[in-house]
Amino acid sequence: MLLKPGSTGPEVGRLETRLIELGLYTGTADNAYSASLQAAVKAFQTSNGLTPDGIVGDQTWAALFPVDVTGNPIAQRCLALTGSFETSALAPACFAGLAGDFDGQGLSFGALQWNFGQGTLQPMLSEMATAHPDIMSSLFGDNLGAFNAMLGSPRTQQLAWARGIQDSAKHTVSDPWKSLFKALGLTPEFQAIEMAHAATYHTAAVQLWQRFSLSTERAQALMFDISVQNGSISSATEAFIRADFAAIPAGSAPMDAELAKLQAIANRVAEASKPQYVEDVRVRKLTVANGSGTVHGVVYNLEQQFGIGLRLAAQAQRL
Repeated sequence: MLLKPGSTGPEVGRLETRLIELGLYTGTADNAYSASLQAAVKAFQTSNGLTPDGIVGDQTWAALFPVDVTGNPIAQRCLALTGSFETSALAPACFAGLAGDFDGQGLSFGALQWNFGQGTLQPMLSEMATAHPDIMSSLFGDNLGAFNAMLGSPRTQQLAWARGIQDSAKHTVSDPWKSLFKALGLTPEFQAIEMAHAATYHTAAVQLWQRFSLSTERAQALMFDISVQNGSISSATEAFIRADFAAIPAGSAPMDAELAKLQAIANRVAEASKPQYVEDVRVRKLTVANGSGTVHGVVYNLEQQFGIGLRLAAQAQRL
């Protein structure tokens, strides 16, 4: 998320509408980032303890459109957490995470970076187009015809289309498509589609949670993140984890033992990663295990931001 003077599109219109609601902007919502809108943004940033630079990044956007996920089912909270790791943006911005062809996948989108190359994104976009044509028409306007035509084309043409709407050197999606995708990801309807498509990861996470006899919400969050980033836990890694479990002092308080188990899992999963990623994975996994940390410059407190604590998780909440 980055809106600044000169930006245009539906996201700017939403920004204008929000600042009008707050009484900070007296202009009209015309989807154009003007000097007067910049002044309103600076006023908002100043009153909320943010750097008053007049640029709307993820932090300012989150302050303008706060989303409280702490009361959501555990599956949704796990998705919001892992989505923020994947996109370096807290909810709701993580649901609109957008990346170009830096990894050869054409275009990646959403909290878990579903993509064109693997064919995981197209079904979600088609589902949105079929279930909510009115919203798609409102968001995409004159671009909807080209978008729908792309969805109906073969995979090779879809990839060519994705690569054709971005800077080939920087692998960044260009406007108007950047703004259109971002606006799409911020709709509750597409977020619901993301949640449905993340269900398989949560099912796998609960199976891991049960396999290692864990009991807490934080443990489910860790297993969800492992399911997304690492796929699963190999039998070789499990052997090391079981040995670590056996070394936990007998008679430890239940939550002390649970925390020790989560730390062991985090470290062993990291050590099983490719050498160049070990420390990155370790920091991410220990942030979940410990309930706090900093990942890619974003500060996390799982209890405060996601309502995920070292407390018993109801198995019934697994889906």
